[in-house]
Amino acid sequence: MPATLQATAPTPAPTPAPPAPRLRSRWTALAVLSTGMLMTVLDGSIVTVAMPAIQNDLGFTPAGLSWVVNAYLIAFGSLLLLAGRLGDLIGRKRMFLAGTAVFTAASLLAGLAGSPALLIAARFLQGVGSAMASSVSLGILITLFTGTRERTRAIAVFSFTGAAGASLGQVLGGVLTDALDWHWIFFINLPIGIAALLAALPALPSDRGLGLRAGADAIGAVLVTAGLMTGIYAVVTVEAYGWTSAHTLGLGGLSLALLAAFTVRQARARVPLMPLRVLRSRTVVGANLVQMLMVAALFSFQILLALYLQRVRGYGAAETGLAMLPAALSIGAVSLGVSARLNARFGERAVLLAGLGLLTAGLGLLTRLPVHADYVTDLLPVMLLASGFGLALPALTALGMSGADERDAGLASGLFNTTQQIGMALGVAVLSTLAASRTGSLTAAGHTPAESLTGGYHLAFALGAALLLTATAVTATLLRRPRTA
Repeated sequence: MPATLQATAPTPAPTPAPPAPRLRSRWTALAVLSTGMLMTVLDGSIVTVAMPAIQNDLGFTPAGLSWVVNAYLIAFGSLLLLAGRLGDLIGRKRMFLAGTAVFTAASLLAGLAGSPALLIAARFLQGVGSAMASSVSLGILITLFTGTRERTRAIAVFSFTGAAGASLGQVLGGVLTDALDWHWIFFINLPIGIAALLAALPALPSDRGLGLRAGADAIGAVLVTAGLMTGIYAVVTVEAYGWTSAHTLGLGGLSLALLAAFTVRQARARVPLMPLRVLRSRTVVGANLVQMLMVAALFSFQILLALYLQRVRGYGAAETGLAMLPAALSIGAVSLGVSARLNARFGERAVLLAGLGLLTAGLGLLTRLPVHADYVTDLLPVMLLASGFGLALPALTALGMSGADERDAGLASGLFNTTQQIGMALGVAVLSTLAASRTGSLTAAGHTPAESLTGGYHLAFALGAALLLTATAVTATLLRRPRTA
């Protein structure tokens, strides 16, 4: 046989596209996907409010308690890209169903956990299930809704569950922890997960996928998973080791080397796991970069503002959640009410810039937050300005998925979710570390604990605003409309 024939793998025949589902069934499928996303987002934010109760009940050390969040984050962030591509290969519906089942079973295990080790293991499994289900959700969505107006509306609904779900999770976490106990923040996932599975079976379109031969790059899978996992681990442990420690620099360098090797591998592999064509679009690259910056900045709003309410103002868990509720309501009103129409009328880039402007203004106000803040005059305006997230996220999602075709929809979805998790990990590491350092300096200078904490949060809010300004600059440059020839 000629050498050229031996080196060339036969191209797998594309799977015939299934007939377009009826409009009603498509919106039912969207409801299933949104439910899965809501469950994932709620789990990410609901835990933060219950952390003190978990520590007291299970006897976590302060350092060990952070792994209740870190274990989930490492598994989730490192597996999204791989799970998204596997969804393209074996079928996105199968990946969604398997991920939802794993997440639901892991939630039961977390709720029954009676030791720190068991809870951390269950949280890691939750992250695995979340990565499997979340990585393909957007891919299913954009293949269901092909018309511009319908896709814009569908993305707005889907984005609402992600944007407002985080704030609702804090409310629900506070109520469940105070009314029952922390175990119920995990048990609440059981009926939601079972309902999502039962509804997904008939609602989601069946797809056979491209087949593993179209992208079964085992070496690439190991490189990208190990690189992302090592990098996220280095970031989430930076508070314990420091930015300039051998631990952080060594793992960071190893992560970059693994990801660089993965990129080289994908450029040369006969059947790459991640075809580099998905990165040729300036819009896709710019949207993922903007999302990373925006999510990193908004960590200071979602988490540090909640800590301010609890540690400085003395709010309880339920009070903190209720205080954050106007943010969720304003995000939902904008995301569901006007974002789709604004995107259709003015374009995603203009709407994204408007949303980033509102969010920057909100964090700017927080840099002047007094120790004895009045909720109505000092905090409520910030909650209302959070509606900018309801403008920014649907527009950003549409831009991030704009370059994906049928072959790569799951991969583009996994990539978009991966940059979101990397941004979250960086926000946690950078902003919380610098806020803690500033708090320590103010305490050493003789300030009261409340003044020192507030000063640390001021620094984090200012850095968050700077990140949003950077995201605005990237939007204005990388996401410019191409000139007509």
